[in-house]
Amino acid sequence: MNAIKALKSTIAIGNQSKNFNWPYLIIIYLCFMPFISPAIALCVGLVFSFLGIKHESIHHYTSKILQVSIVLMGFGMSLSAVISSSKDGFLETAISVTVVMLLGIFLGKLLKVEKNISLLIACGTAICGGSAIAAVAPILNSKNYENSFALIVVFVLNAIALLLFPFLGHQLGLSQETFGNWAAIAIHDTSSVVGAGAIYGEKALQVATTVKLIRALWIIPLSLIVAFMNRNGEKKSIHFPWFILLFVLAIVFANIFPTYQTSYEHFNWLGKRGMLIALFLIGSNISVSEIRKSGVKSFALGIILWGVIAAGSLFFLIH
Repeated sequence: MNAIKALKSTIAIGNQSKNFNWPYLIIIYLCFMPFISPAIALCVGLVFSFLGIKHESIHHYTSKILQVSIVLMGFGMSLSAVISSSKDGFLETAISVTVVMLLGIFLGKLLKVEKNISLLIACGTAICGGSAIAAVAPILNSKNYENSFALIVVFVLNAIALLLFPFLGHQLGLSQETFGNWAAIAIHDTSSVVGAGAIYGEKALQVATTVKLIRALWIIPLSLIVAFMNRNGEKKSIHFPWFILLFVLAIVFANIFPTYQTSYEHFNWLGKRGMLIALFLIGSNISVSEIRKSGVKSFALGIILWGVIAAGSLFFLIH
């Protein structure tokens, strides 16, 4: 403990210097490396916070980095794939998104969880994990600890799902198609959905990927609904999430002009890397004391929602 205190004191002294930004620059550089995942980026940020490494001027750009990253990722979405797979997965996705959002709001009030945390966890569970949280957070103007806690819940459950779902699928004797639909609906992030599908089989991977794409597009209407509902008084105008409109335009543009596919892949890659940088910055600007404000009830909310969507979607698919 004394060694840790000494390290934090040393960093605090160095932190007073305006030039003390090299740790941030190193991690931002590493975020462009393939071995850095969203969970790692967030955890490194939390380590920075624990050690007292702060750079306030950089944190002012977190929201902008999130929004630009979402727009860039739109260039990597195939509109034709969404349309072709919508017949199989649209109904299940629509029902699950609606149920999870309504249940999340209800349980949040019942458990007395902060409003923004409830909405962020519900959005992440209902749609696509960290990406949905990142899209809705600027609209809610949520605090850093609220964003971080919602992301932590999602990443923990994703890590569990990656190993648990294929095991349960085999134990239950699910077909490749059924498992693919189940994974796409019940697992939060795309990376974990793809991973679980790949473990289960080639057909499961194809189904999971396409259905997950449909689910991810629900970010658009959900963001607009959240923006409308988050008005601070009837006389104030709605804070329209313009980055979501740009996100839609990016998808449309990429599909109308397929000639520049190589450039679109680069934009999509840059968006994913930018998302990692944003997650790192969010984590580094949060303290343990702020996370404790959320309480055990908030984490329970995330687990309950995940359990409901996993069990409910499975029951719906096999009956």
